[in-house]
Amino acid sequence: MIKGIKVTLYEKTATEKDEFDKTIYTEIPVEVDNVLIEPMSAEDIVNTETIYGKKAIYRICIPKGDSHKWADSKVVFFDEEWQTFGFPLEYIEELLPLAWNKKYMVERYG
Repeated sequence: MIKGIKVTLYEKTATEKDEFDKTIYTEIPVEVDNVLIEPMSAEDIVNTETIYGKKAIYRICIPKGDSHKWADSKVVFFDEEWQTFGFPLEYIEELLPLAWNKKYMVERYG
């Protein structure tokens, strides 16, 4: 049976505004279990760098039913920090037999 790993997601929450009316966010760590980590192919790495200007190293697969905000968020797995980017690939939950229905690309953070 396929099983993902536990990752730490730093979910952004708007807390206040600065003097220029720009929103200030606080990152709250949340542990999410059963997240699949998929390495990107060499061709995918080149394509994402060409399209987004960012170097995607992994794709993370989010479990069905998860309601966290993953877009443009910091995640930690393999003892390293990563940043999600791009639009998620999302499948129809009921039509997918596996436990995951959403994918995000991640780049090295920091």
